[in-house]
Amino acid sequence: EGLIEFYGSFKEMFEFFCKNTTIHGTIRLVCSGRNRMKTAFWTLLLLASLGMLYWQFALMFSQFWAYPVVLTMSMDSEPKMFPAVTICNLDPSRFELVSEQLEQLERMAEESLTFLYGPKASARLSQLRDRNRDRDKDGAIRVQAWANLSSAGFRLSHNFTLVRMWDPRAGKKHSRVGFQLCNSTGGNCFYTSHPSGMDALLEWFRFHYMNVMAQLPPGLPQHQQHFQDLVYSCQYDGEPCRPSDHVHFHHPVFGSCYTFNSKGTDPFWAATKPGIPYGLSLILRAEQKEHIPLLSTVAGVKVMIHSHNQTPFLEHEGFHIRPGIATTIGIRQ
Repeated sequence: EGLIEFYGSFKEMFEFFCKNTTIHGTIRLVCSGRNRMKTAFWTLLLLASLGMLYWQFALMFSQFWAYPVVLTMSMDSEPKMFPAVTICNLDPSRFELVSEQLEQLERMAEESLTFLYGPKASARLSQLRDRNRDRDKDGAIRVQAWANLSSAGFRLSHNFTLVRMWDPRAGKKHSRVGFQLCNSTGGNCFYTSHPSGMDALLEWFRFHYMNVMAQLPPGLPQHQQHFQDLVYSCQYDGEPCRPSDHVHFHHPVFGSCYTFNSKGTDPFWAATKPGIPYGLSLILRAEQKEHIPLLSTVAGVKVMIHSHNQTPFLEHEGFHIRPGIATTIGIRQ
């Protein structure tokens, strides 16, 4: 009985609890009934605490239902192989090995212009041809040694001339200009006609030019000289380009073309940083000293960026760069 004390009523037990407990908040709110000021103060304090509690709960639940994500990113720069770049001069060079055939082709073009539009139309073409011939007189001597090139290949024939045709139903005011091309045996003929005489002449000239250039042997020793005439300076990632970095090939329309990093296996062409200083920088020449008037009427360079070991179809892809300006090309893999 000395250790356990039994209370006669619940009120006596509650009063003992209020006098000896260490809980100061809600118990004092209930046990301080005699002091109304103290009861009101603890009531306000309890309500403010509950309001702060529910406000914190609201913030926590709103953040939870928003499903926030903490993401840690790390960027690693891995070397990428620079793409292949092909450049061609829009005004193809006049190769000395076939200069005799090209001069003959230009004379035939003069005759066609005279036939279509009169003698004044071919005067300008004749002046340009004579000017190019006077610029390099010693080239004619070297051509004689290769005169047998045309003996086994394609020969120019005056039978392949341009003809003006009229549609009987439309009258003579609506004419078309066309031509017929056949092989050496007279078969496998190709016919074409155009509403414009100049379009027909350009197409006719280009067809003959492609057959003339097909006589050139592969691996011409002159291509390095033409490369230096076209590319004045070449740098990649601040380092000068090497002779093995470009591959020469002959395009039937643009003439000599050069592809940089064609195979894509040389570590020299590994791109480690983006930016202009770390890419390919070229200073190109677009000279027209050996201009072929009917093949190209513009000056500039044709550029195509493509994958490695891909044949560049420059007639349908790529873009032109005109001389006298600096052009910056940004690419993204």
